[in-house]
Formats: sequence, C-alpha cells, structure tokens
Amino acid sequence: MSATDETADDILRYERLCREKAEAEIAAADALVPGSGRIRSVGDTLAEIVLVKGLPGPEDRSAGRALAGADGDAADKALDALGLPPERFAVCSRPSRSSAGVRAERLALIIEAVDPSIVVALDPQASSDVALAFGVNAITSGEPLRLRGRTVLALDGLEASLTDERLKRRVWRQLQALAPAKP
Repeated sequence: MSATDETADDILRYERLCREKAEAEIAAADALVPGSGRIRSVGDTLAEIVLVKGLPGPEDRSAGRALAGADGDAADKALDALGLPPERFAVCSRPSRSSAGVRAERLALIIEAVDPSIVVALDPQASSDVALAFGVNAITSGEPLRLRGRTVLALDGLEASLTDERLKRRVWRQLQALAPAKP
C-alpha cells in the first residue's frame, strides 16, 4: 500500500468518524423533544447548508421527514440556481409540542453537530427558533448576518411562497443574498 493510499484511507476513516459523531449528536438532540423522531431530519450530516423549517407540513408528516414536499424541491432548485454547495441538511424546528427553550437547545445542538457555513430559516416560525438557538432577539428577514461564524438568513416563508407569486419573488430576492460574490 502506497503512502497516497494510506492517506486516502485515513481521510475516509476520519470522514466516517465525523459523520458518526454528527449522527450521534443529532440523535441526542432529537431525544430532547418527545416525538421528534416522527419528522426526522434528513440530508448530509456534514452539510454546508442547514435548512430550518418551523412547523412540518402535511407532506412532511406523511413522509415522516423534513422538507419532503414541494418546498424541499423549491429550496434545492433555488440554492442550486444560486450556485451554492449541494450538501444540505433539513430539519423541522417544531416537530412536536415543546417549550421554546427546549426547541432552541435542540436546534442549536443540531446546527453545531452538522457545523454548516449557512443556516436558512425558511419561515417566520423557523426564524424565531433559529434566533433563540443563536441567542439573539430576532433575525430580520432577507438580511443575512454572521452569527457564530455562520451566515444566517431568514425568509418570509418558502412554503407559503409556492402559492403566492408576489411572495415567491420576495423570497427569491431574499435567497439571492446568499449568492457567492462574483469576481
């Protein structure tokens, strides 16, 4: 075995360990909220982007996972159009009834476990929960800010924008704030 092969194997082992660690931390965070397993978080556990949806919609509940419906497809298409990294992780911040403090702790732990560079709150409920998770009073929709080394953006409502053309344009403008700077 060559040194290059050993290095590649070491990198794969390290990535596997990082994924296992993130998965264990996410599972521990989910255990804080009774019933959170019914709407499971999905995606790359080492993602560059975490998408946070507040309340799960009917399609999420039916599929048992976050962003299972048209809003998940729309989020992926929009982020792809902006040239953002394809590694994404989706979570519903309110999978069951729980106190705001518990929701904030769970979400903060999930964000730390995944360790993304970008966090997008897809609706007002998610924005409120993300603000609590980061320990700030509020996050203004459409204005990206840096919190704990991450870019955080709140949207006015991705799922709601799918049936409201005016809101769809506003949400798209908000998302464009995440586009990488052009040289």
